Formats: sequence, C-alpha cells, structure tokens
Amino acid sequence: MSEAEKARLEEENPGEAKRRKWSAFVEADVVEFFDLHELEKMSIEDGNGNKAKLSRTKDNAVKVEHSSTVIL
Repeated sequence: MSEAEKARLEEENPGEAKRRKWSAFVEADVVEFFDLHELEKMSIEDGNGNKAKLSRTKDNAVKVEHSSTVIL
C-alpha cells in the first residue's frame, strides 16, 4: 500500500487504519520477537483495546490471535 493510499485510508476511516496498523505490527514485529526469543506463549495489549495472543503449535508454527476496538 502506497503512502498516499495510507493517508487516504486514515482520512476516510481512522479506526480502520489503526486496526490495519495493529495487525501489521502483530503479524510482523511481534511474531519476529516471539520467534527470536523462542517463546511458547505471549499476550500483549496496547492500552487502547487492541490485544494479541501468540502461541507455538506442536509443529513449531506460530498461532496468532488479535483483536482491535474502535471507539466512535
């Protein structure tokens, strides 16, 4: 997604843009941290209603559950 598209999305629907930023952060940076430190389970929360839980499966894959809250 280009910077112009991100700016348009943020302008048109700020809640949706925040959710995408959260999911992208969880699926990239948080998973990388989880793998790097060879963790089995981890839960995170940003204080704004966005939460994520990560766990390692039997076949060593990473299971990610994330949710977000939008206040209108």
